Amino acid sequence: MKRLPPLSTLPVLEAAARLESFSAAAEELHVTHGAVSHQIRSLESHLGVAMFARTGRRVVLTPEGSALAQQVRVALKQLADAVESISPAAREHRLTISTVPSFASRWLMPRISEFLNTHPEYVVSVEATQSRSNFTTDGVDVAIRYGQPPWPGVHHEFIGGDMYFTVCSPNFRRGRLPAEPSQIESLPLFHTETGMWERWFAKAGLTGTPKVTGVQFNDASMNLQMAIEGKGIALTRRSLAATDIAEGRLVKLFDIEVEANSGYYLVCLEQHAKHRKIVEFRDWLMSRVDWAQAPQDRKAIAPKKRAPGKTGTRR
Repeated sequence: MKRLPPLSTLPVLEAAARLESFSAAAEELHVTHGAVSHQIRSLESHLGVAMFARTGRRVVLTPEGSALAQQVRVALKQLADAVESISPAAREHRLTISTVPSFASRWLMPRISEFLNTHPEYVVSVEATQSRSNFTTDGVDVAIRYGQPPWPGVHHEFIGGDMYFTVCSPNFRRGRLPAEPSQIESLPLFHTETGMWERWFAKAGLTGTPKVTGVQFNDASMNLQMAIEGKGIALTRRSLAATDIAEGRLVKLFDIEVEANSGYYLVCLEQHAKHRKIVEFRDWLMSRVDWAQAPQDRKAIAPKKRAPGKTGTRR
């Protein structure tokens, strides 16, 4: 093995590079600013190359420092994972959940504190990603997937289906919200799951072709955010919009709903399905599946009427 630099310098480099500050690194590592400077100088002396460029009282990563810090970060994570993998106590009390960003932000995160309140022994990590978990290599214990099985090599349990309906901000068009489905045909419509707008139009009795906006997001939460900001109308899943409707950021426009093509599933390795932490999380999750019930709808604000005799242009 090639001669390594002093190992104590590597965590210091990683922290200083990530935080872009010796002072912040010192605070995180519970050492003095001078100790951080000393460790970095020791590393630079050993390597014969500068990790940081000094510009007055500021320090800036050099290309060499940035490259090494990235590799050190990977190596430290691998070491941490290796230690955790042979530490039953640490592994037993850490729960890593993977799910799509929209479900993580709109449903799971507003509720996960409830799980922690009843199970304070766990340290929970939520990884919001569009990628499917590789349970054998990425440290994920359990995933909540929105899709359709089969998924070979893993255990999966159905959590619940979903329904699509239309929502917008209560302030969309200054409160002049569409009162009939036909009135949305000329308004901005946001992309969603393929074919869902066509199905909704058909159920609403609309014969036209949906003219969705040119912007398409790979995460349903972004469509909702556009609607919340008053940019148009989103066709969204009940699971994602319930909280925003309850808190007044969105209104459900009509009672017309269409069933989603996919559903939510809890997924893990077959041999881990009966592990205590996964069973407890699954039981909590199943008890909190509240999107099967329609959220309390807020009445759409009726179009504003002009007072008799008044004229003027609309903005």
